[in-house]
Amino acid sequence: MTAGLRRGAAVAVLLAAALAAALWLRERRAGAPAPPAAATPAVPTLELGEPDVVRVRRLELARGVEVAGGLRAVDTAFVKARVPGEVLAVAVREGDAVRRGQVLVRIDPTEFDWRVRQAEQTADAARAQLDIARRALDNNRALVAQGFISATALDTSVANHAAAQAHLNAALAAVELARKARADATLVAPIDGVVAQRLVQAGERVPVDARLLEIVDASRIELEAAVPPAEAAALRVGAAARLSVDGLTAPVLARVARVNPSAQPGSRAVLAYLALPSQPGLRPGLFARGTLELDRRVVLAAPVSALREDRPQPYVVLVDGGQAVLRTVTPGFRGHPTAADDDAGEWVELVDGPPDGTPLVAGSVGLVREGTRLAWSAAAPAAAAASTPRP
Repeated sequence: MTAGLRRGAAVAVLLAAALAAALWLRERRAGAPAPPAAATPAVPTLELGEPDVVRVRRLELARGVEVAGGLRAVDTAFVKARVPGEVLAVAVREGDAVRRGQVLVRIDPTEFDWRVRQAEQTADAARAQLDIARRALDNNRALVAQGFISATALDTSVANHAAAQAHLNAALAAVELARKARADATLVAPIDGVVAQRLVQAGERVPVDARLLEIVDASRIELEAAVPPAEAAALRVGAAARLSVDGLTAPVLARVARVNPSAQPGSRAVLAYLALPSQPGLRPGLFARGTLELDRRVVLAAPVSALREDRPQPYVVLVDGGQAVLRTVTPGFRGHPTAADDDAGEWVELVDGPPDGTPLVAGSVGLVREGTRLAWSAAAPAAAAASTPRP
């Protein structure tokens, strides 16, 4: 067989193989089943219990700021030494009740007694000099009238009399100062109260202005609270506060009695002085903490847990006909309900939100898609399954 014939036979074999393969592939495609149609995604279902549903309510909210600090007495006084000397006796100790004017401390008055006597004798000498100057002036006036002395000599007598009178006045003033120093050796209580500190003992020598006793009036207690600058504008006299005081089981209600007109350097906080009612157990120095009310309003609100902020705009999840509906809202005033039977947690005003009574899905449920079917567990109340009220 020639080379040309052999090449032609090979080409014929290849064409026959290709034709057989094409026929087999077509038959395979014709017998294959059609691909299934795309399945419609199933709508998710979310089962809710009683804690998972909250309602929009119209109620009064109060906004406050946390305050803390040590209690102090409104009236307190330190008894200080007005004169130096040795302390003879201290009549009271810590915890003793005292009355205004009661003698508390005595300082040795011996030195001051002698100073009084010295000042009195100096005054007597000045009085005698004034008497001499007065008689000389009277004599010189008579002599001038008779022409025996000149008017210049009379002027000298007048000046001597005036000087003697001034010396007597100064000596009398020294007597009063000496008597006052002697009286200051006996120290009395400046206010009614209780002795908080005794800082001196009998026999000690004390200088001027040394602190001897501290007296506090425990009938009037207050808390000095620092309010942040952002909240200071809402401060007002008479605002209520609810405080927890160390050692007391029941909360203490207080009110703002005064507001400092100036801010504190550095922190820029404003000091508010909260007056506490008189009651057993309240003592200066105890630590108190609580909430000072700044504002209260009646608004349409929901618990803060129902407000979701995982999108560009805040929203809530409404329960509408057994489905979840996402509703964009504008948060407003935040605070705590004032009624004792309301949830004590924080609530937020929904400025353009759903109407009163609308059920919402709580934030504790997690993310909820639009249109999610909502199923109710046996523990959920029947009212929770109601549809959203229409405005």
